[in-house]
Amino acid sequence: MYPPEQLRTLLAIAGTLSFTRAAEQLGLRQPTVSQHIRKLEEAVGRPLVSRDTRSVSLTADGEAMAGFARSILSVQDEAVAYFTGSGLRGRLRFGVSDDLALTALPSILREFRRLYPQINLELTVGQSAFLHRRLEAGHLDVAFVKHDPGDPLATVVRRDRLVWSAADGTPIDPAHPIPLVVYQAPSLSRSLGVRALESAGIPFRITCTVRGVNGVLAAVRAGLGVSIFARTLAPSDLVELPPAVGLPDLGEIDFVLLTGPRAPAEPAKALTTAILGSSRPLAPGPPIVTRSAR
Repeated sequence: MYPPEQLRTLLAIAGTLSFTRAAEQLGLRQPTVSQHIRKLEEAVGRPLVSRDTRSVSLTADGEAMAGFARSILSVQDEAVAYFTGSGLRGRLRFGVSDDLALTALPSILREFRRLYPQINLELTVGQSAFLHRRLEAGHLDVAFVKHDPGDPLATVVRRDRLVWSAADGTPIDPAHPIPLVVYQAPSLSRSLGVRALESAGIPFRITCTVRGVNGVLAAVRAGLGVSIFARTLAPSDLVELPPAVGLPDLGEIDFVLLTGPRAPAEPAKALTTAILGSSRPLAPGPPIVTRSAR
């Protein structure tokens, strides 16, 4: 038997790659987080987490155990919900960014509705900035969005790296402004990309402005320019531009759950637990071909 609190600690570290942030997310002290991992490693007889003074990562056995942990916690939550979940009822307004809606999230929500049939789940899909405003205005209870790393109020589901991507064959000429396909402002990826290019002194021109992820995909696939994706959300038919092309590093981004201050506590907690504990990967991470510089 692997204690659930130890499994949740491992998943928190897998999502944050930080003992400190995992402790903040779980509401624990950092020594307690270290103790949970040590006891879990003793139970399985293998190292699960590798860390030094600069970085934290899961070992191969740690990645395998994280997969088992999601399954174990999901089944446990399902058993608890079977006997106690029927009492949860009410309205829960959930917002999700449009690109995250293209992951396995719909399957998770379908299972959530099966377990909690008396919760009236209302779904809003849009850009992350729009959903942030809706949450702050009290029009959403929970939002699943892309977010700058380091927010102590956010529950991190996964950390990912932002990358420049384009259709194979899209001309990228350092002697000419970089053609960009961007979301309409305000947009986190747009502002990060523009700021990175301006800081690097790289000229650019916006060739297409769109409202949603389908517009971005259509424009990029048509060869209208380069766009920014979270690496695990980039479609496999696009190519990631390597550092040799000369575009600046974009850093990391978090996929997070945010809960509004007036959200119904138990339904919001049940939805958060369902997403964090799901055995289905939220971002399947299709292989991305890295092309050579031209």
